[in-house]
Amino acid sequence: MKKSLPRTEPSPASGLEGIRRAMAQGWRPPVADLVGFRLTEIKKGRAKVELEAGQRHENPMGTTHGGIICDIADAAMGMSYASLLLPDESFTTVELKVNFLRPFWRGRLIASGKVIKKGRLMGLVECRVTDERLRLVAYATSTCLALQGVQGQGLVRPKRDASPG
Repeated sequence: MKKSLPRTEPSPASGLEGIRRAMAQGWRPPVADLVGFRLTEIKKGRAKVELEAGQRHENPMGTTHGGIICDIADAAMGMSYASLLLPDESFTTVELKVNFLRPFWRGRLIASGKVIKKGRLMGLVECRVTDERLRLVAYATSTCLALQGVQGQGLVRPKRDASPG
């Protein structure tokens, strides 16, 4: 069973350090379990996500669903950007664009995210999704917005009380 990071204790660690610390404790983003991908590399401004695409990822045409490819690209770009954040920052994606360049059926997909530019509030990130033979399957870009202070509690942001009042 995968561990979730505690949701009530803010982490003093900055982006890359915080991600590495959380992963060392067995944490994975919940969406990674849902889709079946894994973060295989994290560096300052870069991340790789891999997926063993199979029948459960197929669209009605029998190829890997574009939303799945988009999801691993988004995860790689998000972790790349998150690696550059300060301890009191988080972020949200404000724009995402994907070009699908070849159909993919089954096998390993590698999404390699890289921060192109990180400003004080906005950042531009790219991702190349390749197959095992390093053929380009998709190319994606994302614009990210840094959130600071209470909005920027990141991975450990406390859950809001859903009750009225």
